[in-house]
Parts: sequence; structure tokens; C-alpha cells
Amino acid sequence: MNPTAHDFLLIAKARERAQLQDLLQIGQLTGRIAKLVHMLQRERGASNIWLCSGGRQFGEVRLDYAQEVDQQIACFQQSLLRPDYLPGSGLVASLACALYSLEQLAALRERIASRQIDSFDAMEQFNTTLRHLLCIVPQTSSVVDEPGVARALATLFSFMQGKELAGQERAIGALGFTRGEFDEPLRQQLVDRIDGQQHCFETFYSMADEPLRERYRSCAEPCREMEQLRRQACTRLNRAEDASALVSRWFTLLTARIDALRDIEETLIHNVLAQAQGALGQALNEPDASDDEMANLIAGAKEARPGDHYLDRHLLVLVRQQAQQLESMARRLASLETTLAERKVIEKAKGLLIRHQGYSEEQAWQALRKMAMNQNKRMVEVAGAMVAVADIWTLPPKE
Repeated sequence: MNPTAHDFLLIAKARERAQLQDLLQIGQLTGRIAKLVHMLQRERGASNIWLCSGGRQFGEVRLDYAQEVDQQIACFQQSLLRPDYLPGSGLVASLACALYSLEQLAALRERIASRQIDSFDAMEQFNTTLRHLLCIVPQTSSVVDEPGVARALATLFSFMQGKELAGQERAIGALGFTRGEFDEPLRQQLVDRIDGQQHCFETFYSMADEPLRERYRSCAEPCREMEQLRRQACTRLNRAEDASALVSRWFTLLTARIDALRDIEETLIHNVLAQAQGALGQALNEPDASDDEMANLIAGAKEARPGDHYLDRHLLVLVRQQAQQLESMARRLASLETTLAERKVIEKAKGLLIRHQGYSEEQAWQALRKMAMNQNKRMVEVAGAMVAVADIWTLPPKE
């Protein structure tokens, strides 16, 4: 017997219900990711202070945060034991990248504990792991056909990305205040994070309801003292101030703000689940397909709330475009971090030439540039080779 239009309408209804059930599980997975991200953000900040202070600050705090991260990783892995509900290869690939990064965490911690890694490199590895975790959230939009869920998901993702940039701001600020200075590249990174999170929170603010906006205004906006420390970092530090006191104030203020953001994030996750549960309940209570419903479907007048078609066309696009834009931003920030790390290697090589050859800074730069050109290599490669054998340099200072 040939299939009928009525048969396929029944199939469509069944698939809609199955997708909404999968979406509930995805919402729960998103909640696990958000908790894991929050604790990784804390461990990143404490690890930066530990490294920059030469192991004198935040040692026990760092270990406590690492233990809490491991607990959240176990919960995250538990939610992936039966991955049948996960849609599309893109989402599964993002999960593979996130799991791989988490598997490298033990080795990173060992290098941090023995202080065998630079604070910038450690921060970049944490950032990469967090970026992979955050990329999972927008991938879930491939199964979202319900406009209310689409809006809730877009609001949540904008907020989570803004919160991550706030966490990066905390880590970068901790580096600068611990060192007692913000050089130009570090200052630029701080400004980029401040500008980036403002864009994300503006997107959240435009889609959130008034109670959530009020919560954000009252407890999650940067406070006056935080703004003062921002200005201090972006202009010039007073070296007479106690670095340990400054970094403690900075970390405490930023942590209080990020914890407040976390509370709002929990509400946004609850909203995603509530929207999905509501849509599923409505789908389950719908009567079997009727001739009238078929006629409405053909006429393009499927029963829906006013504005659903607009939301369907635009909010789902928003989720995906937002993901692409923020991933592009993450790549640019990672590129800045790489540039900064390369500049540090070149500065070390210049220091060797200045110390052992008596060169001026300009002469050292020109010497590195000439060697790179002669060897047809990038300057950072030549500088890296020079720094690698720094301990066995026997060149005496130039007379």
C-alpha cells in the first residue's frame, strides 16, 4: 500500500516529539557543561596567579579548584555514556575535541605544579579547553525547531560566551597585577576581553526578560572598584602598591562578579529546559492528525503563536551566526596570545644578544632579523633556537 499524506503527517509529529525529548537531554548536558566551564575558569585564574607569583600565592586554592573540576568532569562524562540523543556529526566532533582537551588536563597540571610552563601558555591551554566546551552549545541548535527554545538557547549562549570572556579578563588581570605591570600586548588583550563581553551581554540583554535584566543590573554589572582597577590596568600601575594586595582585590572582585553571572546562567539553563518541557507537553497532548490540520499545513497556516514564523526564520539563524562570530572572536584572541608568546621569545633572544654581545636593543633586533633572512626562517624560530641553548652560551660580553 502506497504511503499517504496522512502517514507522513503522523511521522512528522512523531519526529517532532522525539526531537523535543532529545532536546531535554541536550539541555541537561548544557547544564553539566556550564558547571564544568565555571570550575575550569576558577582553576585557570588560580593557576595564573600561582605561576606568576612563583608558587607563593593560591597554591591550596588551585588544588581545591582542580578537585572540583575533576568532579564536574566525571558528571560530564556520565552524561555521555549513551550519546544516541546527540544530533549531527558536528556536535559529536565538538565533543571529541572537548574530551581530548580534558584528557590533557593532568599533564598541564603537572607542568603547572612544577612551574615548568609559562603562565601565558598555561592560560592558552585552559582557554582552548574552554573554547571546545563552549562550542558544543551552539551545535545543539541543529535540532531546534521550536521558536521559544531557540530564543532561550540564543540568550543562554550569548551569556555563556560573555561569562567566559569575563573569566579570561580575570586571568589576564591576575597576570598583570601579579607581575606589577601591563605591557602593551597584555593591555590590549585585557581591552579585547572587556569589549567582547560587553557585546555578548548586550545581546543577552536584548533577548532576556525584565526580571533577568534587573538581576544582571543589580548584581552582575562591574562595580565601581572593579572599574577603577580596570582603568589602572589599562593606563599605568603604581609600582609603589603591593602587588599581592592588588591581585587579591582583583581576583576577589572578579570572582564575586563571575559567581553572580553563574547564578543568572543557572536560570537561563532552567529556561531552556522549561521551554523544551512545555513544547514537549503540548506536542504530546495534541490529537492525532486531522484533515483540517493537513489543510492548514498545505496552506502554510500551521497553528502557531503569533510571530512564530518570524522567530523560526530569524532566531535559529541568530544562534548559528552568533556561534560563528564568537568562534571567530575566539580564534582572533588565540592569535593574539600566540603573537604575545612569540614576542616574549624574541625579547629573550634580544636579551641574550644585549647581555653577551653588548648590542643595543636596535642592534639585537637587526641581528635577529638578518639571521632569520639568511636562514629563510621566521624570526621567532631563530629566537627560539637561540633561547633553547641559552644555558650553554659561552660568548663573553663584548669589550
